[in-house]
Formats: sequence, C-alpha cells, structure tokens
Amino acid sequence: MSNDSKEESKKKATKASAKSPANSNSNPPSQENAAPPAETKPAPAKQEVKPSAEPAAAEKKEEPKPAPAAKPAAPPAPPAVAKPPAAAAPPPKKEPEPPAFEKGLAQQITIRFGDVVKVLYIKPRRIKIMTDPGNLVEVATFLRDNMGFDHAESASGTDYPKDNQIEVDYHLGSYSHDDLLAHIMVLATRTNRDDARIPSLINVYKSVEYHERETYEMLGVYFDGHPRNDRFLLPEDWADIPPLRKDFRIKGR
Repeated sequence: MSNDSKEESKKKATKASAKSPANSNSNPPSQENAAPPAETKPAPAKQEVKPSAEPAAAEKKEEPKPAPAAKPAAPPAPPAVAKPPAAAAPPPKKEPEPPAFEKGLAQQITIRFGDVVKVLYIKPRRIKIMTDPGNLVEVATFLRDNMGFDHAESASGTDYPKDNQIEVDYHLGSYSHDDLLAHIMVLATRTNRDDARIPSLINVYKSVEYHERETYEMLGVYFDGHPRNDRFLLPEDWADIPPLRKDFRIKGR
C-alpha cells in the first residue's frame, strides 16, 4: 500500500471518531488501549485504457490512395517521308546501224541462203553467221568462190553443257581481195554434245587440217572426211574426257 493511501485512511478514521457521542463525553482513550484503526484497502487504480489501434488502421485503410502518375505522352511520330518517284526505265539502247560494207556482205549471204543461214551479228570488220552441220560445206564453198574469203585463219570450239551442244567456229579471211584484208567472217555450226560430229572443211580450206585435229583432241568433235582424226597434243594413252569440256576435272584437285 502506498503512503498516500495510508494517510487518507487515517483521516477518515479520525473524522468518524469525532462524530461519535461516546467519544465526545468521555476522555479520549489512551493510545495504549485504543484499537488500531482498521486498515482500509485502497481502491484499485484505474487501468489506463489504451486506445485501440484498429480505428487508426481503419483510418489508414480509408485514406484514398494517390492516383498513379500519368505516363508521359509518347513523342509524336515523325512525318512520313515521301518516297521519290521511281525512276523511269531507261529507253532500250538502239543498236547502232551496221556499217554499209559489212551489211552488204551479210545481205549477199541472206539472199543466197535465206533462213538456212542466220546472221548473228554485224560489226565493223566482223560478221558472224550460223548454219546447221548439213549445210556447212555448201556455205563455206559459197564464201570462198563467190565472196572472196579464200582461206581459214583458224578453227576453234566451245562447249555449252547447258545446251548439250558444242559450237565449232571457222574464222575466214581473204588474201586475194584488198577490201576484205581486214575483215573476218566467222562461220559457225553446232553439234550434239553426246555425239559430236560435223563434216570436215579440209576439202574447202586446206589450212583447217591441224585446227580440226586440235578441236577433235581437246573437245571430242569428230570431223567426217578428215584423214587424221587422231592425237598429236595429248599422250597416246589418254583415257580421260577431252580436256576442254566444261566437266573435265584435273585428278587430285
């Protein structure tokens, strides 16, 4: 018990004894005989009621949440760049007019043979014509006897695997006509690659003897009527395909 509570109890007991009549007429009892004052229990202290945290929590719940920050606006799209108009296709190149002299030579061949001979091109000092193997000797004879192309400068061949053909070209010139000295007439023909065979021109132009032999050896074209379709560049025991064909491969590479 606290001191304040004890003092308060004593004061209450003193007041109660003063009011009693017996005590007013008689002498106050001695301290030895007097009964001790009854001990009174102090009133229980009031417990301090702590405010509940729930209202605060409720208040917190009720507080409106701040609105989310607005996203920044997307930058405006750049203006569309207009594509420049497509350039107009250049006009097709106009083929230059062939020289008059060479054009006249080609016309002589066309008049004589018509569609049997095809003129592939006409250039300054150069004309190329194409015919089938069956017409080769006849056309060559006409070029020699009627147009002045009196000798063959060379003969060569080209392999065309995609077309399954081999082309043989004779380059014809003239020693006897001054106006043809600088001109070359290319007489061409094509044969099947699987059975390459054409007539020989050795009886029209003697100078083709070794050129045709070389073409036979390097490309495998057999020349009907040639006296010597045999090797003179490759070894005698050559067992591979002709080396100037496109599908030839050197062994080990």
